[in-house]
Parts: sequence; structure tokens; C-alpha cells
Amino acid sequence: MGREGRLKEKLTEIKKRQILMNKIVKNSKPNGLGDSIERFTEKTGIKKVVDKVSSATGVPCGCKARKDALNRAFPYDKK
Repeated sequence: MGREGRLKEKLTEIKKRQILMNKIVKNSKPNGLGDSIERFTEKTGIKKVVDKVSSATGVPCGCKARKDALNRAFPYDKK
């Protein structure tokens, strides 16, 4: 197997790991209101629309900062 074949194998392995990590993160319990809103927007397709508009206008959506701020302001108690 040549260098190109090894690179393709590595890339496939990395993609599989990313998919697994995304599943682990998405299945974890939300830390606060920001996480819940993020899940809602992803499941309803709002996130995709926001990303497209953000990409087209060149203006960042601020989703991560908003999510973090909401998680700090409205955390879910872990008892």
C-alpha cells in the first residue's frame, strides 16, 4: 500500500472517531439552558439555517458564546 492509501485509511479512522465523539457529546446530559436550546435548534433545523446565513453574510452567529452565557446564567443543578 502506498502513501496515498495509508493517508486515506488514517482519514477514514479520524472521521470514525469524530462521529463517535459527536455521538457521545450529543447523548450527554445538558449542563444548562444553553445546551438545551442548542439541541432544540439542531433537531429543528434552525441551526443549519443560521449557519448558512452566517456564512453568506460573513457575520458570526455567536452561538457558542450565547450557549456558554446561558449555561452560566441558568445551570441545571447536578445533585
